[in-house]
Amino acid sequence: MKLAVVGGGSTYTPELIDGFARLRDSLPISELVLIDPAAERLELIGGLARRIFAKQGHPGLITTTSDLDAGVADADAVLLQLRIGGQAARLQDETWPLECGCVGQETTGAGGLAKALRTVPVVLDIAERVRRSNPDAWIIDFTNPVGIVTRALLQAGHKAVGLCNVAIGFQRRFAAMLDLTPADIHLDHVGLNHLTWELGVRKGGPEGENLLPQLIAQHGDSIAGDLRLPRRVLDRLGVVPSYYLRYFYAHDEVVRELGTKPSRAAEVAAMEKELLGLYGDPALDEKPELLAKRGGAFYSEAAVDLAAALLGDGGSALQVVNTLNNGTLPFLPDDAVIEVQARVDRSGPTPLAVPRLDPLFAGLIANVTAYEDLALDAALRGGRERVFKALLAHPLVGQFELAEGLTDRLLAHNKEHLAWA
Repeated sequence: MKLAVVGGGSTYTPELIDGFARLRDSLPISELVLIDPAAERLELIGGLARRIFAKQGHPGLITTTSDLDAGVADADAVLLQLRIGGQAARLQDETWPLECGCVGQETTGAGGLAKALRTVPVVLDIAERVRRSNPDAWIIDFTNPVGIVTRALLQAGHKAVGLCNVAIGFQRRFAAMLDLTPADIHLDHVGLNHLTWELGVRKGGPEGENLLPQLIAQHGDSIAGDLRLPRRVLDRLGVVPSYYLRYFYAHDEVVRELGTKPSRAAEVAAMEKELLGLYGDPALDEKPELLAKRGGAFYSEAAVDLAAALLGDGGSALQVVNTLNNGTLPFLPDDAVIEVQARVDRSGPTPLAVPRLDPLFAGLIANVTAYEDLALDAALRGGRERVFKALLAHPLVGQFELAEGLTDRLLAHNKEHLAWA
């Protein structure tokens, strides 16, 4: 089995390598190719990856290349983890929206739209080159904004699934709180990427006992603290929102906070510099503890589980993924991409049935889906007016003059990445 990782020079990659090494019985990789144009970073991370495999006794071959076509040739699956423009572009995404009194974040609001505009054309070019090499290869997308990017891939006819670590993080956290194993926990996880709610926490499977009321009653303070939301939000909603809902439920508070502290992009850039220094140590043969602060917790386990189900021997597994709606949420079009529990096998994901959603959640999902429609149109066809309409449709913007100001700033800060600008 051959896997290719596009963006293999990311400082995240050792987390992925560690998962591949530990879980090799679930996903027996014979060859892993790390692909990245940043040759110096790629060499550092490739060396550490080989040492991790060697230490854990993994027999697979790890190679590195800056040649995309050569790297993806004959791959059974291609994992995408890209950041077009690097941390410098992220810093801009987190900065200029604040000038208009809007949240500055790389996947949500105006910053998220900027990232989508930069990312979608590049990902579609990569996917087309994968298809020319091997039309049967699965594309597993970690690249944010995952929902929009996955929809672009599926709309273009690619075999693609989107993946995020929010659900597996909740699963691990809740299992520890309830003194259960992660395998015992099934989440009724519903929404869009970075716009989800845990409507149930079930013991043993989709039909199991719902432990969510017990979880909130006994651990609500701790959960709310992690989400940086008041405990009363959990009590009144009766569900657990993802931490990205804080940008909606406490938008103005977040904007005030972001205006008084260093950006996350600046923190991550400093952390990446330190991580790359560690990766260059020839004695290092495991992922360093610092990597846990970089983000992406448990994403290697999620990646292994998904790849194993897509490439396995015909069995299936339940996993939260980003995939086509196809009637799962009846108030959305079939070609919308949703993030829900699905049964995954070699044919791809099939979403599980979802009960009728409270309008409180369904309304926001529908609103953000409409924004994503317009965002994808802008990413595919370009044009200032399409960018403006996407921003006007976003529930965190929604005002004419505000959308105008944000459009001007977005275009000014992203000209080098937008061929049409």
